[in-house]
Amino acid sequence: MSDRFRLTLAQLNPTVGDLDGNAAMARGAWDSAREAGADLVAFPEMFITGYNTQDLVQKPAFHQAAIAAIEALARDCADGPAIAIGGPALEGVGLYNAYYILQGGAITARVLKHHLPNETVFDEKRIYQSGPVGGPYSVGGVRIGSPICEDSWHEDVAETLAETGAEFLLVPNGSPHYRDKMDLRQNLMVARVVETGLPLIYLNLVGAQDDQVFDGGSFVLNPGGKLMLQLPMFEEVIAHLDLRRRPEGWAAEPGALATLPDAMEQDYNAMVLSLRDYLRKTGFSKVLLGLSGGIDSAIVATIAVDALGKDNVRCVMLPSEYTSEASLEDAREVAENLGCRYDFVPISEGRTAITNTLAPLFEGKDPGLAEENIQSRLRGLLLMALSNKFGEMLLTTGNKSEVAVGYATIYGDMAGGYNPIKDMYKTRVFEICRWRNANHRDWMMGPAGEVIAPRVIDKPPSAELRADQKDSDSLPDYPVLDGILDILVDQDGSIADCLAAGYSLADAKKVEHLLYISEYKRFQSAPGTRLSKRAFWLDRRYPIVNRWRDDSAEG
Repeated sequence: MSDRFRLTLAQLNPTVGDLDGNAAMARGAWDSAREAGADLVAFPEMFITGYNTQDLVQKPAFHQAAIAAIEALARDCADGPAIAIGGPALEGVGLYNAYYILQGGAITARVLKHHLPNETVFDEKRIYQSGPVGGPYSVGGVRIGSPICEDSWHEDVAETLAETGAEFLLVPNGSPHYRDKMDLRQNLMVARVVETGLPLIYLNLVGAQDDQVFDGGSFVLNPGGKLMLQLPMFEEVIAHLDLRRRPEGWAAEPGALATLPDAMEQDYNAMVLSLRDYLRKTGFSKVLLGLSGGIDSAIVATIAVDALGKDNVRCVMLPSEYTSEASLEDAREVAENLGCRYDFVPISEGRTAITNTLAPLFEGKDPGLAEENIQSRLRGLLLMALSNKFGEMLLTTGNKSEVAVGYATIYGDMAGGYNPIKDMYKTRVFEICRWRNANHRDWMMGPAGEVIAPRVIDKPPSAELRADQKDSDSLPDYPVLDGILDILVDQDGSIADCLAAGYSLADAKKVEHLLYISEYKRFQSAPGTRLSKRAFWLDRRYPIVNRWRDDSAEG
């Protein structure tokens, strides 16, 4: 029996539904593992289908095709290292989230996921059956235990594997990103190592699917919890790991320790990766957006250039009579700094035509919100016309503060296919702009330096739909608004909690009211990068019709 075991870790980026493409990616990694003399090449959870499949995996034709793809992979890769790969499995009439072991041209073992997550973005209890807690499988005479993702967050599966003879733990994951998730993962995995006394290999997906970002960051822990290998976050990597048998058991040999980015860089990298993947996986290569001269559209344009390159981004200024000279100058300068195309499309003529068309119906009514929103909706119409004509996906630019309280025009500036900053509050948008001006990384395709002028960041935010308009005319100042939203949305807190934090009852009730009445807008909004555990979509599912309000703080 060998005292050395070489494991190839494939931290790769599959695409949901692309069974052939994902299988080809697996074959490529298997070739690398064979050249490196590996005993086993391991892939993350549900790799053959991509992840998160949601209800797609319940479709019989799909999960049968996925299982057939795994069987074909086993036949094609018979002469070389074993393969461990995630995919769906059928057992009787039940559908399972499984981890397959392929050796010698056949499937030699299957692990069925036991603990099924059913919170935040996951609905696995309605999709899969819970598998039994089983024992380890054998590869080259070495007994390996594989708790699948959520199974590793609980003590029982890892302990059972250790008690039934597992010599190390290989944990396949489809663990989506949110802030501080890496610290949580590593702390939990250290607990599993301490409890079992076994080395642990944590292997995660990388890449984006809809709003979710899988951040990679795979790592290896030895008994006692020492970090032996750390793969980078947000990057595809194929890494080879050697484990050695010692008198006291198996241990991993030291490997490279990638530096993990701080929270601000993780946010920015997640937005760049999610936009790039969303475009690539939906078949688009170019984007456009309305560039207003404000901070939100400036950072979205920067994210787009960093994700796709300057030649694939079109910025469009659509001024009205309320657009300030400063906004015109700032928009042009941002586009010039980024090096992307800049189009100038005034909306005055179209707005006059629409106003005249509606005049007989609006006669006797004072101008107001309807007239303001005509501007926004006309801009949406023109941008969508450009999108249709040139095959460029339209990006929306509303931050989480605006999305939360409905400070956006449905069918106007909400029109579009993706929103990178949907889960970033306005106060953090200010911070991320300053961060991007001061930092540049190799994975950014845009230029280094101050791409967003400080005056764009510092000027009072305004929709510029009427004379001298400021966001603060309609909303509490953003530090107050975001503080209340953090309590009501991210912490699921109450009006009483807002008062305890020092906010006024009037502000808290106003924000709560706007939050609830804007649900219908969010229901129709574009998807966007998930950065927190309470992003607007699968993390927070509220009724559109809802008359309840929190009156507990009023006695």
